[in-house]
Amino acid sequence: MSNPQRFEPIGRFVLRGLRIGASTMAVLELLRQDWPGGITAALAWLTFLQVERRLKTDSQEPGD
Repeated sequence: MSNPQRFEPIGRFVLRGLRIGASTMAVLELLRQDWPGGITAALAWLTFLQVERRLKTDSQEPGD
């Protein structure tokens, strides 16, 4: 069985990349005045941001 802590930095890196990509797509779509695409990308960005914040607070809580 693999150690889940070994993959945690990779997961955080991928999550950060998705967050940056979603925010970039939101800005580009809104500049092109493609409102549904821009709003969808902005919602994806907000979702990734909340997941990243939740992971950050979970990792700061003391363990068992």
